[in-house]
Amino acid sequence: MQSLKEHSQSLSNSNGQIARMRFLSIIALFGIVLSGMFSIPQPLFGQDAKKKHPQKANRLVNESSPYLLQHAYNPVDWYPWGTEALDAAKKQDKPIFLSIGYSSCFWCHVMERKVFENEEIAKFMNEHFICIKVDREERPDLDEIYMLSLQVYFQLSGSAQGGGWPLSIFLTPTGEPIAGGTYFPPEDLPGRPGFPSVLNQLNDAWNQQKPAVQRTATALSNEVKRLSQPPSFSEGGAVNLKDVQNSIESVLTHYDPVDGGFDFNPKVPDKPKFPVPSRLMLLQSQIARNAENSAELAQKLDKTLDEMGDGGIYDHLGGGFHRYSTDREWLVPHFEKMLYDNAQLAEVYAEAYERTRKKRYREIAEGIMQFVLNEMTDKGGAFYSALDAETDGIEGQYYVWSKEEVQSVLNPNGYRYFAAVYGLDQESKFEQGYVLHLSRPVAETAQQLGLPAEELETRLSRMRAELLKKRLTRKPLRRDDKILTSWNGLMIRAFARTGKILQRQDYIEHANKAALYLLSTLRDREGRLLRTAMNDKASLPAYLDDYAFLVSGLLALHDATGEEKWLNTARLLTDNQINQFWDRDRGGFFFTSHDHESLIARTKSAYDSVIPSGNSVSIQNLTKLASLTGDSIYAKHAQQTIDAFASQFRQSLGSLPYFAMATQAFLISQGNQSVPNGAGNLFAGGVSAPMDPKPETPKESPIIVGLAPANPDSLKDAKASPRGFFGLDSVTAGGTVPVAIEITIAEGWHINANPAQPDFVIPTELKIAGESKLKLSKIQYPKGHQFKLEGIDQALSVYEGKVLVKALLHVPEGSQGEIPVKIQLQSQACDSKSCLAPKRVVLQGSIKILPAGGVQPKPINQTIFREATPK
Repeated sequence: MQSLKEHSQSLSNSNGQIARMRFLSIIALFGIVLSGMFSIPQPLFGQDAKKKHPQKANRLVNESSPYLLQHAYNPVDWYPWGTEALDAAKKQDKPIFLSIGYSSCFWCHVMERKVFENEEIAKFMNEHFICIKVDREERPDLDEIYMLSLQVYFQLSGSAQGGGWPLSIFLTPTGEPIAGGTYFPPEDLPGRPGFPSVLNQLNDAWNQQKPAVQRTATALSNEVKRLSQPPSFSEGGAVNLKDVQNSIESVLTHYDPVDGGFDFNPKVPDKPKFPVPSRLMLLQSQIARNAENSAELAQKLDKTLDEMGDGGIYDHLGGGFHRYSTDREWLVPHFEKMLYDNAQLAEVYAEAYERTRKKRYREIAEGIMQFVLNEMTDKGGAFYSALDAETDGIEGQYYVWSKEEVQSVLNPNGYRYFAAVYGLDQESKFEQGYVLHLSRPVAETAQQLGLPAEELETRLSRMRAELLKKRLTRKPLRRDDKILTSWNGLMIRAFARTGKILQRQDYIEHANKAALYLLSTLRDREGRLLRTAMNDKASLPAYLDDYAFLVSGLLALHDATGEEKWLNTARLLTDNQINQFWDRDRGGFFFTSHDHESLIARTKSAYDSVIPSGNSVSIQNLTKLASLTGDSIYAKHAQQTIDAFASQFRQSLGSLPYFAMATQAFLISQGNQSVPNGAGNLFAGGVSAPMDPKPETPKESPIIVGLAPANPDSLKDAKASPRGFFGLDSVTAGGTVPVAIEITIAEGWHINANPAQPDFVIPTELKIAGESKLKLSKIQYPKGHQFKLEGIDQALSVYEGKVLVKALLHVPEGSQGEIPVKIQLQSQACDSKSCLAPKRVVLQGSIKILPAGGVQPKPINQTIFREATPK
């Protein structure tokens, strides 16, 4: 969905100017002047939020959406979106009032209490309008179309207003937009008419000048249809790596040098700031690829991650991030918590930890995961959607503290420490109480308090637990318990990726459980995905995002486990996605399937907002599938998707960060190496590795662990665990096959590099085990990094985390059938205090021998062998 700035650019062409002139001439006829009434007022804290439910429920009582059920006892005669409502509007010749929101939307709650609970306002609405209520999370297609309609309305009428929720828009009986806004107050305020005035104005216009109103709606609809599709012409030709670099530079122009973040406008420095995870992921992928400006990118990214993690936008007691910051400093958040934000940010912080080994990043990633497991996980293993921001009509009340409350929980000395660290010794910047935040680094506070930093950390951990226990006695927040396929796909990916990076098998098991739930519950009889589930009952057809995000999660699970079932399922779902959503004329994916309900427009976009677009994620998925399966059809669809959005990308470089990241991965996979491809991370930035250039390789999964420990029990409690891979599925007699040994090293431990430094330590070493005519050559040991031990003058060269040793395996002439392979890995694990005894692990497997001149060996495990293999 385009921003107003992007709409302004789109409307600057001749067609847009004509549309605007026609629109202005039409609205002048009947005087719908709604400008000035869409600005959101200051929060009305302290108002009585108790609902006065009448005995009679409206039609929403039969819905499953928590948001719709919140309105089931309004005096407004609400309809859910559907044929009953649309037919009633046509039959009664009434305009439609469409209200779109979501369960954790603060201003949606305010408008419900002050407008939709008002008997007099509801009576007028019921008499003159067909009133429809929509959950934007269940029906993102309606939300996208009518939010775009609102933005076009603002743009064409010359308003500087922006979109938001609640989305309040008036439609003709056929669903064409007339006019709209966001929050409307219940009565007229200075410079801002109230909702009753708006209702009267629209009703009079419809009854007295209906032809003019309908012409307005048609003009709006035509512009919405035009903007729902990306422009087809691209002046620069195919997207290249220079375009990707331009996109990165565009993101950097929004960097805040004072408080971090890439959503900053120096002309409006104090406006709300969003994390925008896609931008963080793009920059992190560049650092992982060792781009020329990696040092600059790392400094700006880490500054942002530090400020966010220290600020009030992060929940320092319960873990997890709030929706966004209302200020520049990340201090006072908008307190709702969304599953999709936390899924993406968990992955960002885990990968930042993998890159920097900064303990704080790991703590934040694990804090997010613990929050999700504690408060957002269904008994079946899937994940809920959101936590509300308000308690009894007061936003943030559940999370904030008074000094007296904290003092009542902690002892005086503990309070003094806690207050110094979390800002209670300063003036509160939020009128409802203190938002806990790290006002200064813990080490700095420890020095001022005369305590060792580790001791202060230990005390703070206990105090946070005590305060969290106290917070749990407060009135619980409302939770949106619906399970959305797309958001669950993001969370499955996050658990799988974070589990692999942090070596948390429990996280991978949670991803596994959630994936099984979705695949067993959220599919119809034909195997097609469904959008949402409540109480194990699934409904509504899936959208592009549901397919793309779930496939991304399954591919991450495959990467974390090596289990072929996840790759096979990802491939099956992607094939279904292509059949249902692919634009056969212009390439790329529509947001809705080919047999979806017909609306005033069918959107197709690659804009990445708080959630990446389905097209951007699909490019990433297709690239990875092409690499893993060797099937060229996936590479073809990835290329055509990139081509479909080339113009959109170049017109709004900073608005498609995930698209840029996925496109770069695809271009590199096709052999374009003008941007360096870092060797340190097999899935740098979560993007796939280059695929093998051969177009026709087996359609079955080529990812195979070919060499496993001969004695698995010997690895119990081991600090360095290996597994091996072949680069070919077979080998001709007398030929060679690439091999790779992946070594996973436990957190806090290292093994000595090869060559060893100093030379008296035992190096990591690979060789053929036992009596065998097989030979290893061209063994490539990764470069170690320096590790300083107290009492030893010379630094050690060591491996930590995960390393890959590669070599060529020579098969003797005359070999036939299947030949056994045994390779021995020698290593010695040490921590900062001691070393374990050297360990020799034998990895065993076998490889098929092909006769010379016959079928040729086929590449497998190309993700593992993405670097140049020794020759």
